[in-house]
Amino acid sequence: MSKRNMIFKKKLVAHALVFAFGTSALTIGVMPEAMAQSSNGAVNGQAPAGAVVTIENKSIGLLRSVKAGKDGTFTVSQLPPGTYLLKSGNEELTVAVNAGEGTAATFVGSAQQVVVTARLTRIDVKSPESSLVMNKAAIDRVPVLRDVTAVALLAPGAVAGDSRIGQTGSRAGNVPSLGGASPAENVYYINGFNVTNNLNGVAFNQVPFDAIGQQQVKTGGYGAEFGRSLGGVLSVTTKRGTNEWHGGANVVYSPESLEASSVYTEKSAITGKWELHNRPGGTDDLKSNVWLGGPIIKDKLFIFGLIQAANVKRESYFTTEQETLKNSTPQYLMKVDWNINESNLLEFTGFSDKSEDKIGTYKAATPYGGAKGAVVGNDTLTNGGQNLIGKYTAWVTDDLTVSAMYGVGKYDRKSEIQTASCPRITDARTSPSIKLGCSTVTSISDPNANDKRTAFRIDAEWNLGAHSLRFGMDDEKYEVVDGTKYPGGDSYTIRNLNPGSKLSNGYVNNTAAVQPYMAIRHFENGGIFTTKNSAFYIEDNWQATKNVIANIGLRSESFNNLNANGVDFINVKNTIAPRLGLVWDMKGNAETKVFANAGRYYIPVMSNTNVRLAGAELDYTDYFAFNGTYGADKFQLPGRGAQLGTRLEVSNGKAADPRTVVDPNIKPMYQDEFILGLQQAFGNRWSGSVKVTHRKLQSVMDDMCNDEGAGAWAAANGYNATDAAKIADTVGHCFLYNPGKDLTANVAFASGLKAITIPAAALMFPQPVRTFNALEFGFDRAWDGKWSLQGNYVLAFNKGNTEGYVKSDIGQDDAGISQDWDYPGLAEGSNGYLPNDRRHTLKVWGSYQVTPEFRLGANLVVQSGRPRNCLGYYAGNTDGVSILYGAASFYCTAIKPGLQPRGSYGRTDWTRDLSLQAHYAPSWYKGLTFAVDVLNVFNERTVKSLNEQGESALGTISPTYQQPLSIQKARTVRFTAQYEF
Repeated sequence: MSKRNMIFKKKLVAHALVFAFGTSALTIGVMPEAMAQSSNGAVNGQAPAGAVVTIENKSIGLLRSVKAGKDGTFTVSQLPPGTYLLKSGNEELTVAVNAGEGTAATFVGSAQQVVVTARLTRIDVKSPESSLVMNKAAIDRVPVLRDVTAVALLAPGAVAGDSRIGQTGSRAGNVPSLGGASPAENVYYINGFNVTNNLNGVAFNQVPFDAIGQQQVKTGGYGAEFGRSLGGVLSVTTKRGTNEWHGGANVVYSPESLEASSVYTEKSAITGKWELHNRPGGTDDLKSNVWLGGPIIKDKLFIFGLIQAANVKRESYFTTEQETLKNSTPQYLMKVDWNINESNLLEFTGFSDKSEDKIGTYKAATPYGGAKGAVVGNDTLTNGGQNLIGKYTAWVTDDLTVSAMYGVGKYDRKSEIQTASCPRITDARTSPSIKLGCSTVTSISDPNANDKRTAFRIDAEWNLGAHSLRFGMDDEKYEVVDGTKYPGGDSYTIRNLNPGSKLSNGYVNNTAAVQPYMAIRHFENGGIFTTKNSAFYIEDNWQATKNVIANIGLRSESFNNLNANGVDFINVKNTIAPRLGLVWDMKGNAETKVFANAGRYYIPVMSNTNVRLAGAELDYTDYFAFNGTYGADKFQLPGRGAQLGTRLEVSNGKAADPRTVVDPNIKPMYQDEFILGLQQAFGNRWSGSVKVTHRKLQSVMDDMCNDEGAGAWAAANGYNATDAAKIADTVGHCFLYNPGKDLTANVAFASGLKAITIPAAALMFPQPVRTFNALEFGFDRAWDGKWSLQGNYVLAFNKGNTEGYVKSDIGQDDAGISQDWDYPGLAEGSNGYLPNDRRHTLKVWGSYQVTPEFRLGANLVVQSGRPRNCLGYYAGNTDGVSILYGAASFYCTAIKPGLQPRGSYGRTDWTRDLSLQAHYAPSWYKGLTFAVDVLNVFNERTVKSLNEQGESALGTISPTYQQPLSIQKARTVRFTAQYEF
């Protein structure tokens, strides 16, 4: 080998190592051979026909060899992420394998010298998937919040969900919307194990942030092994031990003293507009991590462990109360890897993300500040839990690989409320509303509320030359203990009723004066419920021609939901979801790729449906005149006058026969997707892409309560008065079906249970519509040890008459049981641009190594606002029940007469968020680093969402209409000191 070629080889290997540990590539085309939910990766490439290719990762003692086929292609799958040395004859290549990503490698077969033809600006021409893959080093170079959602929001087509949708306490409202889907329609994995909270899809388990090895966000075109998602797939691969002992410790601190001022909103008496005013309070966040990993037995047995300690304190100041939240819950990760031999690998992962928020509530001496008054109550809210995952991988032959995984995951949702006996009392006649009495929470969950997932899956890949078959199955059992009630049993809300205005129960104020009234609502439900999901899939990755690959797949899923008595009330078997992907390597040199996808995707029936529809639920409201007095004790119960109208009953507290609450022909919610894209490699590590995406929701599953439509149809079609009333009552109990379709209902007539079919026209609902159309441009300059730059611009249109599994208009996260389809009047005017529609989004981030010791980073996000609405009491004539839902329709007569279709009130303002980072690695002490991140440098405080409910009664303007609900996070400064060895 010539000296020149030796130097060239050394440089290329060095660059490849930098690429392996530092790249953050926007990958449009993830290798399909990366199985088991993207916890591992793959290498595929080209070598002389019949050549033996060896692949070795010395850091974990893994060595594999394969034989190239007659056409010279070879594939090695199920590889743990890391750096690998490939050899074929006299040639060597060093490549990086990322979780869920395919890495290309090409040998030319020279017997004289080592010739490396691979480019560092490489395109995967084997798969049409769309994803963002970032390893921990790349994530650390981007100034973002330290959580999975913040990293996911870097992906094109990802926008932040409504702040009211998600978990509670310190984890509140932090879930993304991907590709126009609702925030409840993503699926989350850790080391291949599904950690999505299946109660309503808006929560998930997480490992400590410093335990993340890589994170992948799939935003479209994913293969048949993935399901249970209409939005995207968020997959985390944890760190693991290697043949060298490595460890470290860090301290990450965001001081409240350097956080920009907290704000509150107040309506100006002069302009009538909502204004932001400073107030004390903020968050002091201190976390520390200690980790260690290495070989117990070199090349055989490895271990990695991390423990995170926390000391978080958040002070909040409101009109009548102050709140202090403290969290010191430790979290951990343990990862064990055992190379049994060269053909068998066993892995174990255990982690806990249990989080306990200790919340103290105090009376306020003055609104929005001042000294603390008397203690109101001390509460504890729990989220998260323990997860145990085992996985076995066997390379049976050079052409057959099999893996099996089993896991148990727990998620606690319990609350310990000291003021559980205190009813919730709110005086909503003024803005802001005034909270009275001694309650500290709006609702109380079952003290034993928790979720448990038990799951296993088997995956296999069989290489047959031009065809590579992948197939597998999985099975999940999800057990839920859940229940909700109001503190003290009832919720009291005091409002004004204008002359001539109407309450939900039909009462009309016929006087000439404004009439104060109070609504007293009682709500309780609960039980123990089970959900079972299973699937199998098969996919052929076919090398159709030298430059064209077709991924032809089929997935079948089954969903089984049981009521509180353990009886099936939903049992859908063998849904069929075809997937087709095409990739064309235009020039045959992995520089230009054209790709296309067409696929169908289903999502499970969430366990929330079991709780709300198949459990025993008691829900009623009484209305009384308010006499202007309050009780003198801590409860401060409002003085009630005469009752206004009759009781409004929604649920009677009895669990219905499961056969009489679900359409036996029901189909789960599903969506079709079509993608066409182009990716081009350029010199010096640059690549660019353009992609068009079309997603269309084809079926919605939700509850419907239109007893009026069902009763009118029955009376017009020969049923006697008794049977017509029975049909109306069955449907009016609220019935799960596919909106816009014919309804089949099992009705308990005097003669027995009988199925009847009510045509869609009689129920008067429109066809469900949700589309997402996007044009995406992306660019990437991969990290080379000196600098990197990456970003994307998306022009998107998210339109329809339903957001999907949640309703961000009012912050409702009842997945599958939203109010959208209860009565047809609520659907009038609902078609338009949806809450997750952000027409323009620009994201750019990068880093620059100024000197060997100093590095700078930046992250910029510019985004247009969401549509605005005015929701009010139903004033149409399609049905007589929609008015009972309060400010829930697109009539808002107190503001403007007539129907006001979705999006009629413009949009919220554009948001701009610039974050910066400075990183220092002193040469005088190896392994020591310091970093400062400033998030939202210019402290932009743009309103991101507002209260869209414009009426407190029919014809009465709500004083809190357009009150800001969420605002850009205040500027924060984060310090990190870290030592690694």
